[in-house]
Amino acid sequence: MGAKWIKIAVIYFILGIAVGMFMSSTIQLQWAAAHAHINLAGWASIGIIGVVYTLYPKAANSKLGIWHFWLYNIGLPILLLSMFMIQVRPGPFPGWGALTKTLVFGGGTMVTIAVVIFIVNVFKHVHESNAINAKNKVS
Repeated sequence: MGAKWIKIAVIYFILGIAVGMFMSSTIQLQWAAAHAHINLAGWASIGIIGVVYTLYPKAANSKLGIWHFWLYNIGLPILLLSMFMIQVRPGPFPGWGALTKTLVFGGGTMVTIAVVIFIVNVFKHVHESNAINAKNKVS
């Protein structure tokens, strides 16, 4: 499961770079919050989670690890896309603002719940006794 997280992280890394390049080439800096979330909640956080789950596969493969994976990886794209959508004013139809605010809140709530699950999972399953070490490493 750790490898899946790391592969997802590098997708966010290239997306963060692409949005940063777009912002710098067009001087459209209103996307800064979404850009920062791509890089921090996407690339950095998911990469660190991937390393934790690689070192502690018991945590990654637990029910908490699986719930964490799905909530985070469904909630984060919703949050990020709606953070971009909310900047489009006026929206293409009436109620656009309410829709985007609802999506930001919904995606953010899913990510928050996923982070709480991750914290519980770490305290429950991450112990020195079940860490990957040189003896049980697979080549």
